[in-house]
Amino acid sequence: MSSSTTAHGSAPIAEAAPLSLCAREPHVPADRLVAEMVPPPRFDSVRFDTYVPDPNQPSQSQAVQVLSAFAAGLGGATAVDGGKRRWFDFAKKPAAPTAPRGVYLDGGYGVGKTHLLASLWHATPAPRELKAFGTFVELTNLVGALGFQQTVQTLSGHRLLCIDEFELDDPGDTVLVSSLLRRLVEAGVALAATSNTLPGKLGEGRFAAADFLREIQGLSAHFRPLRIDGEDYRHRGLPEAPPPYSDEQVTRAAYATEGASLDDFPLLLDHLAKVHPSRYGALTDEVRAVCLTDVRPVPDQSTALRLVVLADRLYDREVPVLASGLPFDKLFSEEMLNGGYRKKYFRAISRLTALARDAKGLIAQ
Repeated sequence: MSSSTTAHGSAPIAEAAPLSLCAREPHVPADRLVAEMVPPPRFDSVRFDTYVPDPNQPSQSQAVQVLSAFAAGLGGATAVDGGKRRWFDFAKKPAAPTAPRGVYLDGGYGVGKTHLLASLWHATPAPRELKAFGTFVELTNLVGALGFQQTVQTLSGHRLLCIDEFELDDPGDTVLVSSLLRRLVEAGVALAATSNTLPGKLGEGRFAAADFLREIQGLSAHFRPLRIDGEDYRHRGLPEAPPPYSDEQVTRAAYATEGASLDDFPLLLDHLAKVHPSRYGALTDEVRAVCLTDVRPVPDQSTALRLVVLADRLYDREVPVLASGLPFDKLFSEEMLNGGYRKKYFRAISRLTALARDAKGLIAQ
């Protein structure tokens, strides 16, 4: 079997070439967007009993109790067609109850809000096709793919809709999704949500309940805020993120790892501009590890926000990230980290750091 050498002229490496994210331009049909509105693979097996509350934060244990009861209370809802409702059918449902039928998980990033939200989805006694779970961005992408009215019809037969990372920093999309939620509440759909923090707020990374309830414009009566205190669990007792590796190490690992991708970081950033963010999940289909060379600071805010979405999709899918160049905490400029989208950037750093730890095993000892 033939072999090749690295750019540094070192010893030969296996000929089987890794994948390239830059070579992919996935097209995702609308029905896949609907079918994929379930907890991502990282949270597929989480349950309330796998959530480990911080003993110093009693609100975490209380949240588990409240959400467990909320899930059990959804068992009495009636499903259309005996629980076999098709996605694109529409039928009238009973009028929405007057009592709150929604919960808002209120806490900083890394306290386990997504774990709890996914556990609620799993615990709700309803068929998978009658429960929906997605990020705010994925929900807006669904509206873009189906149109507003069709999205209302598609989700109105659901028993529960979970929205992770409600984007309070995007006024236009906030109005759009608030209008959608109002229609779903009228149809009797139960809601659960987490959100980010509005730009310029004191206590960044902490609590956003007042902001959330104000921004959803008239829906606050349908939500019970549930405060969850705590520190970012990804940094709780974990080792520091590994330093970046050399280009040669990353390249060798990519060739030695089945299903790995290998891309130059600046070229990947350019490619992300050509792919709609709704397709970033499909961009990583069947990718088992992402290997990046020449990681450097992102050049502008638009590029940075696209990278945040990619980081979320990789984290959801538990895809380890091996990189050379600068460490991930140097991706965003001080201006970005002090600006209106800073929480998104800190979340991306936290998640990429966790994925970098996961990638340590790819390097040959």
